[in-house]
Amino acid sequence: MLTRIINGNVLTPSGWVKDCSVFIKDGKIVEISDSKLEVVGANIFDAEESYIVPGGVELHVHGGGGRDFMEGTEDAFREAVAAHMKYGTTSIFPTLSSSTMPMIRAAVATTEKLMAEEGSPIMGLHLEGHYFNMEMAGGQIPENIKNPDPHEYIPLLEETSCIKRWDAAPELPGAIEFGRFITSKGVLASVGHTKAEYGEIRAAHDAGYSHATHFYNAMPGFHKRGEYKYEGTVESIYLFDDMTVEVVADGIHVPATILRLVHKIKGVERTCLITDALACAASDSQVAFDPRVIIEDGVCKLADRSALAGSIATMDRLIRTMVFQAEIPLQDAIRMSSETPAKIMGIYDRKGSLERGKDADIVMYSKGLEINGVWSMGKLVEGTCKL
Repeated sequence: MLTRIINGNVLTPSGWVKDCSVFIKDGKIVEISDSKLEVVGANIFDAEESYIVPGGVELHVHGGGGRDFMEGTEDAFREAVAAHMKYGTTSIFPTLSSSTMPMIRAAVATTEKLMAEEGSPIMGLHLEGHYFNMEMAGGQIPENIKNPDPHEYIPLLEETSCIKRWDAAPELPGAIEFGRFITSKGVLASVGHTKAEYGEIRAAHDAGYSHATHFYNAMPGFHKRGEYKYEGTVESIYLFDDMTVEVVADGIHVPATILRLVHKIKGVERTCLITDALACAASDSQVAFDPRVIIEDGVCKLADRSALAGSIATMDRLIRTMVFQAEIPLQDAIRMSSETPAKIMGIYDRKGSLERGKDADIVMYSKGLEINGVWSMGKLVEGTCKL
């Protein structure tokens, strides 16, 4: 059946179109029109001037709804994904914190199975670690952290194509070779949990690293050693115009002023929004998968309060933070949650914007930027329609 969302302010690649209709059939957008054409038999949703925007593309999320992707099971994956879909995420790259190889292989098997399902919102697996600088471990599980090991990563990437992104600290022994290899396999190489300065970031960039993991978190900025001053990872990444960044836009991991700075320097085309959410996000649970983690002040922390350990944010909260706290235009915030991550991950041909022929992944926001409806592949996500 044809679905028609009417009377919406629709964000298209050309900008906003007011009082517009979006037509959906068989999981695809078949037309976007400001005409008043009546369609007999269509399933009609009146947006009542809500914002109609592309669904969120989540690059970095560890869990939700009380489940963590490190569990590796089909149930955990389904429940975590379903929890986030209610809040505006329609495409997702499940993320594992630093894990053992058996844990990674279990998650790979589950990812492959779920990706094969028609209309799956799972786009691939993201490995955050375990090749990190121990001094910048933050909320990562320290006993799993080590230097890049070709005896691990080469066989793994020869066996599966579901891993789409892998993060590492480029200053580690073997990290440059690691970057070259994974990018040769089409995997996004991202700089994270690192103490790298300019020379190491330049070497990483030359080896294929093109992205920065939760920018400003678990990486140094401008600093001193003795009486001399040095650029940090942050400044080094700013100097490479083509490097993209992601920010945890919950208003806590990165202050609103810094979110505004990232937007100003890197711009919409090089910045994407992430939740970095843990299992307790989109959930009534106040318990994280990792027993070292507590929830306090609206964020996840290590119990000794030595570091932040992830967020409890959902996609809609990122949008509200960027607009109401960082004072970023709504159009830019939406693009950073959809278009930019879709382009970074190579799925923009079907995700990330509202255009004829693309997947009908659509979010409807109220004027106060609360969720009024979510459609995934043209199907209304249960419990999201508020009109």
